Amino acid sequence: MIKINWFIAFFLSGILCVTSTLIQADTEVKDEDSTQVMSAFTNTQTKDSDIVAIADQTKRQIMFFMGIPLILLLLATAALGVAMGVYGKQVFVSHMLCAGLSLTLALAHAVVGVVWFYPF
Repeated sequence: MIKINWFIAFFLSGILCVTSTLIQADTEVKDEDSTQVMSAFTNTQTKDSDIVAIADQTKRQIMFFMGIPLILLLLATAALGVAMGVYGKQVFVSHMLCAGLSLTLALAHAVVGVVWFYPF
């Protein structure tokens, strides 16, 4: 009986999705409206502010100062992993904490590097 109720719920949700898609497809968008929307995205005005205008030297220093703790956390994670695997120490929580912090900092470092230095 429970399997039939789930089947009915999924079937009804599928019908709801299809009908809402068909209703949205019936509404037409005027060409003028769509060009106004697109022009809002294409007409960008650059604002000179201190937040946006960061010198390349400062960007490189920030990346360097993000890289130092990243390298240290990676070394600590590796050392804790070796201590746990080879020497049988009970440092699993510390190892996982360092690994999580390393991953978080590595992702932030990668995102900042791509956003600042990738030639768009």
